[in-house]
Amino acid sequence: MRKIVAQLFISVDGVVEDPHEWHFPYFSDEMGAAVDAVLGQADTLLLGRVTYDSFAGAWPEREAAGGEDAPFAKKLGDARKIVVSKRTLDFTWRNSEQLQGDFEDAVRALKSEPGDDRIAVSGSVSVVRSLLAAGLLDELNLLVHPIAVRKGERLFDEGDTPVPLKLLSAETFGSGVLNLVYGPEPAAAPEAGYEDAKAHLPRS
Repeated sequence: MRKIVAQLFISVDGVVEDPHEWHFPYFSDEMGAAVDAVLGQADTLLLGRVTYDSFAGAWPEREAAGGEDAPFAKKLGDARKIVVSKRTLDFTWRNSEQLQGDFEDAVRALKSEPGDDRIAVSGSVSVVRSLLAAGLLDELNLLVHPIAVRKGERLFDEGDTPVPLKLLSAETFGSGVLNLVYGPEPAAAPEAGYEDAKAHLPRS
């Protein structure tokens, strides 16, 4: 069974919208390696339409230009790109296709296909939310930037159901960015109150 790993740039106040407006000052060799470990090493990408359009509008030209980012652009171009959208799409970027049929059924079938053990999701907030809700996301990689953006869409929207997660790894980059990897927590969120917490307070 293949794993689905989602990676998002996120501010300390939870904003994931338009990271190009606040993210680049924190990009470093460490972050480049983290991005390559998820996107650059996956043979399949699962993307929302908005993220796909952004990628398709930039990376093919960067690959053709032959600059220092061309090798990474080629990796994205060579990967199979599966786009989630309710509208019928036409593609010009190679190796692109549309996810067909019911979302959950199609993703489960995708996870069962042969290939590299990792299917990568970049950005694509609505896709990440749907994967979490369906219990189909195996890892959530949040690159938490030390900035409060204070406006824009946040990863977790308003809702009545908590989303318990389990921390798998944590790393601090020299830029101050936190590289956090979470997995699903199969148990329900624990219930506790002040009476439970006070036992852990300092006693002197």
